[in-house]
Amino acid sequence: QVQLVESGGGLVQAGGSLRLSCSASGSIFSINAMGWYRQAPGKQRDWVATITRGGITNYANSVKGRFTISRDNAKNTVYLQMNSLKPEDTGVYYCNTAPPEQSYWGQGTQVTVSS
Repeated sequence: QVQLVESGGGLVQAGGSLRLSCSASGSIFSINAMGWYRQAPGKQRDWVATITRGGITNYANSVKGRFTISRDNAKNTVYLQMNSLKPEDTGVYYCNTAPPEQSYWGQGTQVTVSS
């Protein structure tokens, strides 16, 4: 059974930082690129960043230069370091494979950035 568990969200002031973590089942982590996605209140879920198994990364323009995605293959964990946070970064953050598999969506972790 595939399971993705996100953690690390919270309330932070604009300009602050957070580090999100996602623990993934080994069966998907070992063969897939992984991604972070977010859903702002009242909006659709959008892609944020991707990392391949080999470590190649790609970012949405809105977070490029501020966010860093990384992965620890030994721990089956993918991270999202978020710096210089802005109020528009507020939302629920999810990890999934890249591209995402619909049945893999977890509960996500809430990130709230106050101005």
